[in-house]
Amino acid sequence: MPAIRKSNKLINVCYDIRGPVLQEAKRLEDEGHRILKLNIGNPAPWGFDAPEEIVQDVIHNLPTAQGYCDSKGLFSARKAVMQESQRKNIANVAIDDIYIGNGVSELIVMSMQGLLNDNDEVLIPAPDYPLWTAAVSLAGGNAVHYVCDEQSDWYPDIEDIRSKITDRTRGIVVINPNNPTGALYPPELLEQIIELAREHKLILFADEIYDKILYDEAEHTSLASLADDVLCLTFNGLSKTYRAAGFRSGWVIVSGPKHIARDYIEGLDMLANMRLCANVPAQHAIQTALGGYQSINELLVPGGRLRDQRDLAWEMLNAIPGVSCVKPKGAMYLFPKLDPQRYPIRNDEKFALDLLIQQKVLIVQGSGFNLPDTQHFRLVFLPGKDLLTDAIERIGSFLRTYEQ
Repeated sequence: MPAIRKSNKLINVCYDIRGPVLQEAKRLEDEGHRILKLNIGNPAPWGFDAPEEIVQDVIHNLPTAQGYCDSKGLFSARKAVMQESQRKNIANVAIDDIYIGNGVSELIVMSMQGLLNDNDEVLIPAPDYPLWTAAVSLAGGNAVHYVCDEQSDWYPDIEDIRSKITDRTRGIVVINPNNPTGALYPPELLEQIIELAREHKLILFADEIYDKILYDEAEHTSLASLADDVLCLTFNGLSKTYRAAGFRSGWVIVSGPKHIARDYIEGLDMLANMRLCANVPAQHAIQTALGGYQSINELLVPGGRLRDQRDLAWEMLNAIPGVSCVKPKGAMYLFPKLDPQRYPIRNDEKFALDLLIQQKVLIVQGSGFNLPDTQHFRLVFLPGKDLLTDAIERIGSFLRTYEQ
């Protein structure tokens, strides 16, 4: 019998955050090694628990959460998201403009499956959260990566975006605050992206899952709040701000001129119906999360755990000779650069694998975020100070073996 092969649709699909290096980490763990995992933004293993009132609301509603709900989601959950959109100044959002999903990940895939024909193009930042590129490829489209400039706080290069728009381009993805760089975009930059979308009649896809994880008194502006004449899909959820990643509960808001997108919206409805509905018990957390006390704020001020860990990790990385790192204004990641004159890395996946094997520290190589160089890597700063210090000291020790 011939070998059974995967679909050709998966040939260009890549998600290195859970790729070959992670598989090696699992093998090492099976052998009894303790791995310092700085590879994934999963708050729970590091003691960042979901607020107790959210957990209790889910428990309280379990008896009535055993059946399917509306394919778009519970009314109470969507009503809470609608009120959140009003707070963020996103105009003319109704209950039916909101879809609840099994995390933002499911909704990203749905948004691409519902839109793209073969060889359609979507503009995606480089570096990106790689699910966006994977979702475009899986839907038969082509991900075209636009440059984010490290020398300008990792802001998108507007002229590079403009140069890559073709007659096949369907939309622009904006990840703000950005994963993996932690960049936060000012309103004037967002308005330039909106103007490109307006000029070329493109859809905007705004990934804003980290919109409340901000440092140094920074403020987030929702992309959709700046234009009601451009179709925008805004993605958010419980995983990060509310430390409930395992609940798998996210949402997407459709705003702007919905009358020109009736057919696309019909496609989204069809896909929502096909998966029947999102996880019902977790949807009961949404109203409490959005309407309740925002405990994330305690973690972000001076003396707050996330703020202090960001500062510690950033300072330690920049203290390593040949390492530089832009200070993140949001999210929970650092994306340092290694000086190529000092560390001539040709294969950054091998670099990550060698670090894992030699120092038992797990990071994600920069090329895993569709960045066309081998001099970056991403690490999370969720572990406590002692573990972070240990991990970064191990990285520094390892880098000395890579020096030119």
